Amino acid sequence: MSDNDELLRRWRMILGGQANDGTGIRLGDTDTQMDGALQALYDSDRTGGLGASSPNVARWLGDIRTFFPSSVVQVMQKDAMQRLDLTRMLLEKEMLENIEPDVHLVASLMTLSHVIPDKTKDTARQVVRKVVDELMRKLAQPTRQAITGSLNRSARNRRPHHNEINWHATILKNLKHYQPEYKTIIPEEKIGYGRKRSSLKDIVLCLDQSGSMGASVVYSGIFGSVMASIPAVRTKMVVFDTAVADLTEDLNDPVELLFGVQLGGGTDIHAALTYCRQIITRPSDTVMVLITDLYEGGDATGMRKRAAEIVAAGVQLIVLLALNDDGAPGYDQHNAQYLSDLGVPVFACTPDKFPDLMAAALSKQDISLWAAKQDLILKK
Repeated sequence: MSDNDELLRRWRMILGGQANDGTGIRLGDTDTQMDGALQALYDSDRTGGLGASSPNVARWLGDIRTFFPSSVVQVMQKDAMQRLDLTRMLLEKEMLENIEPDVHLVASLMTLSHVIPDKTKDTARQVVRKVVDELMRKLAQPTRQAITGSLNRSARNRRPHHNEINWHATILKNLKHYQPEYKTIIPEEKIGYGRKRSSLKDIVLCLDQSGSMGASVVYSGIFGSVMASIPAVRTKMVVFDTAVADLTEDLNDPVELLFGVQLGGGTDIHAALTYCRQIITRPSDTVMVLITDLYEGGDATGMRKRAAEIVAAGVQLIVLLALNDDGAPGYDQHNAQYLSDLGVPVFACTPDKFPDLMAAALSKQDISLWAAKQDLILKK
């Protein structure tokens, strides 16, 4: 096939093969199947789409996984959820077995978790487990390295006992004192990490589980589970809609944690902050990350007052408008401005930046300055 024919073929796939597409290209068998999969989704108003048949949907999911790379499949699945109202089809075991798992799919399953039939629950958990395992492989090591490195640096002291000496750092510090005739270094200055308590810092993740925060909750659950595995920090996880639930005990199993979240309710940030204030026992050693779009459905005045109390107590409070790859959602600008005026950093964060964010917070850096350097979306 010439370059010109290939170009016309691509235009034919884009234009959809109507009589006036102008390409004059006839598709082969494989291209015809690809075209049919695209047509079912993006020309559904003309062709009738996939209909209400679960086998048809499962077959379509299998087709797009055959013809398109995983990144494209995930986009098409997300489009199908919005354009063809396929969310209800996630209750079908056959569909779940054919779908390409991603964060948005997990969020949809979390929304439906209370209505998923018993025969489908095991399959749904397998889908969630696949996404969780993939994210854990990607995010766990950078998170542990960033946080433990930050805590080690903050605990460093210049008069360590022998069993507390950081030999690598000590050697580097004293290279200038190398004695060639003795082939050794004189450690005039010793560097150590000092005695470590069972937990140097406390972390409280407080998550808005309203429907718009789905992907943020998924990522927060993963990060919460990773941080809970680090002995030097004590991590607690609180989720809220109009009620507040403490899921700290589920942090050892992120799949169970995510199924414990009930996406789609209202929002009572005041109640969540009130609860978190009660469980914070070491304010000056606590980093609290509130993940919400700040649309308060409860007591807005009380919410602002409680946030001010938490900050005044010495807690390092950070508000993330989102923790996902999609950027900042719509958010309450008045509440964001109020918190910003209190000195609380308010911005959206991507998952790849979150480990460094936590490291910066635990070492008490200026988070607003840190976020600005990362080109994250700051609320001025």
